[in-house]
Amino acid sequence: MSSDAVSTPAGRALRRLSRPNRRLPVFSHLPVTPWTVLLVVLVSFASYALAAIAPLETLAVGHGSLRRDGQGWAALPDKQSSQRGDVQRRAASEDSESTTESSESSEPSKTSATRSVTTTFSIGVGSETPSSSGSRSASSSSTTASASPLPSILDSLVYDFAPGPDGEASPCPTFIKSFLADPNFKKCYPLSMLFDSSRSFFEAQRSAVGITRTLDATCAANATFCTGYLNQLAQNLTQPENCGTDYERGQSTVADIYNAMMAYGPVYSAGCLRDPDTGAYCYANAVTNLTNPSSTYIYFLPLNKSLPGTTVPSCGYCLQRTMALYQAATADRRQMIANTYVSAAQQVNTICGPDFVNETLAAEVIPSSAAKVPAASLLMTSTLPLLLATLAWLA
Repeated sequence: MSSDAVSTPAGRALRRLSRPNRRLPVFSHLPVTPWTVLLVVLVSFASYALAAIAPLETLAVGHGSLRRDGQGWAALPDKQSSQRGDVQRRAASEDSESTTESSESSEPSKTSATRSVTTTFSIGVGSETPSSSGSRSASSSSTTASASPLPSILDSLVYDFAPGPDGEASPCPTFIKSFLADPNFKKCYPLSMLFDSSRSFFEAQRSAVGITRTLDATCAANATFCTGYLNQLAQNLTQPENCGTDYERGQSTVADIYNAMMAYGPVYSAGCLRDPDTGAYCYANAVTNLTNPSSTYIYFLPLNKSLPGTTVPSCGYCLQRTMALYQAATADRRQMIANTYVSAAQQVNTICGPDFVNETLAAEVIPSSAAKVPAASLLMTSTLPLLLATLAWLA
C-alpha cells in the first residue's frame, strides 16, 4: 500500500521535496542577439537626449490693470483690478442715469413743438442752463481740449522692396501691414520703432505734453511680454516669405525695422526712466532741451548707432542711470548695444569725469534658449563612440 502511494505523482513530488540539500532549478540565460544590444543602446540614447532637453520657458503675462508706482508702472492684483472695474461701471451707470433724467426734464412741451432745442455737450464739470433764446447750451467751469492721436509707427516708410522670385510684388509690405494691425503689437507700442520712419513722432516731440503722452502709452506695456513678442517678430521678418530677401540685400528700411524690434528692451528701459527730482521722463527732458539737442543721441545707442564725436551730453542722474541700464543690457551679446556701448562710455567719461560710468561690458550671460545646443552636442559626443562600436560588432 505504501509503495503504491509513493509511485503516484503526488508521492513522487513529496519525495522530491523531502530530499535534503535539494537545489532549486536554475534557468539558463536567454540568448542575447546583437540586435538586442543595438536596441538597448538606441533606447538609452533617446532617454538621455530627452532628459537633456531643458524645460520650455514661458512668459508670465499679467492681465491686471496698471497704476502709477513711483517712477514706473505696476500691475494691480486681479482682485483690486476687478474692484476698480466695478467702481468704474457703477460710476458710468450713475452718469448714464443722470444724463437720461436731464434729457427727460429738458424736453419741450407739445404746445411748442416748432421751437428748436439744441443741447451742446462738452468735456468738463459744469451745469446745463437754458439760454435766453429758449435753446439749451452747456456751460462748463473747465474745458478740456480733445486729445490728439498718438504718433503712428512707420508712417513714412520708403517702399523700395525687392520683387518676388517670379517678378511678383514683394511680400514685405504685406507682412509689415499685418503686424502693424496685430493687437499685440498695438499693446506694445514700441518706442524703438518710433525713432525712425515716424513723421508724427517727430511732430509730437515738439512739445512736452505731446512727448509725455507718447511715453505714457509706450511705457504702459508689459515689457516682459513685448520683449519676447518683438524678438520673435524680428525672426519672422527675416523669413524668405516675408522680408527675408530685402533683409539679405541690406534694404535700409527692413534693416532698421529689425534693429528696432531687437532693441525693444534697452530702449524701453531708457525711454521710461524718470528724473526723481521732477518726475518727468528723462527722454522728454532731452528732446525738449533746445540748448543741448545732442542729449538725445544717447538714446539711439541700442539701435546700433554710435555716439557722434560732437555730442556733449548733460552730466546728471538721467545720463548716468541710462548708461547703467545700457551696460547691464550688454550681458546679452546679441543686443546691438554691446557694439556701441564701450566707445560711448569712454566719450561720456571724457566729458563728465573719470568713472562717471562703467566703460566695460557686463559679464556675458548666454540665454537659456542658446544653451540647449551645447548640452545636446555633448550628449551626442559621449554616446556616439558606443553606438559606433556596437555597429562594428554587428558587422
